[in-house]
Amino acid sequence: MDVSSAMEKMSVKQTAGGSAACLVCKQRCSGLQPHSWRKACMACGCSTVDHASGGNDVEDDQRMGRLLADSPCAHLTAKIKGGGGLRMYKRNRMIVTNPVVSRKDPTFNTTTYDWAPAGLNQTLAMQYMELIPEKQRPVSGTDGAKERRRHLLSQLPIYDQDPMKCQSLASEEEISSMLLFVKHYKQEVLGVGEVALPGEGGALRDAAIQRTAKEAKDRSNSDRKDSLEHNSTNDSTVPAAGPTNGTAGSAKTDFSCTGCHGEVAKESPAVYAERAGYHSALWHPTCFKCSECGQGLVDLVYFWSNEKLLCGRHYCQTVWPRCSGCDELIFCKPFHTSKDGKTWHPQHYCCWRCGQNLDTPCQH
Repeated sequence: MDVSSAMEKMSVKQTAGGSAACLVCKQRCSGLQPHSWRKACMACGCSTVDHASGGNDVEDDQRMGRLLADSPCAHLTAKIKGGGGLRMYKRNRMIVTNPVVSRKDPTFNTTTYDWAPAGLNQTLAMQYMELIPEKQRPVSGTDGAKERRRHLLSQLPIYDQDPMKCQSLASEEEISSMLLFVKHYKQEVLGVGEVALPGEGGALRDAAIQRTAKEAKDRSNSDRKDSLEHNSTNDSTVPAAGPTNGTAGSAKTDFSCTGCHGEVAKESPAVYAERAGYHSALWHPTCFKCSECGQGLVDLVYFWSNEKLLCGRHYCQTVWPRCSGCDELIFCKPFHTSKDGKTWHPQHYCCWRCGQNLDTPCQH
């Protein structure tokens, strides 16, 4: 997306988020009444994320597809037919069917998971799920599935990746700054964790090398006008197949979690992060979480910065300040910093009900 197209498509109109009751206030909230620019409900004051009890799977997967596109994780997406290059997240759902023994005809209990780690057989995927607290497992229709979606919206806000969803961007310079920032984190920071048994990091690394080589070849074939020198440059970006982060780890018999430093059983699934290297870095499933907020990383999407795992929200605000009013990143200069250290767009430093500047007392 270029700056001019972003400027054309941006709109200051906030669409209604539905009438879902607040998951925090519950019966005290009559339903979401979105504020004109804050990400909050006018009825109860809670975040719009707290009203995300249900959702549109297609919209969620399109949003995730946009995030992972043009990144090393693009293989987890697929082009939308007739979508003009847009990509859809190939979310891995899992259906588990168990027979129920009875005196009459056999019946079956079916459990559907809204998400499961990609690339695993069902046995290993179920082992992974059993290591997650039961109330957090994303079983369709349960609180765990609702929590997954809330984390999806909170950890990966659409307005941290798409300038068309930002009401606060006021100039081409600000849009350009955001586009460059998003391009950078997609190429240098963003990743999706992979699940495997301890000692299998080498196989994951080899698969990543092959994937990178294939993508480089596909890019080369798609543009016949590229020079031989340019093609050679593309090929040189493929990591060398050396022992640094690879199969040398498979000879180990003891493995420790990068998060809690506790032992990881060799027969127990662990999470690897490509950007952390496959040799010595792996996590218990419950330890693969944001080092800032402590939440488990939704769908294993992580941002790797300063040798730490972060969710998208907390990575982005280590680079750009976040407005305490509208919750969007601040790309304008100057911006307002209050006495408590919070940052604000100048126009958002006000009472959310009457619009009075916060330095001036008001009835609210």
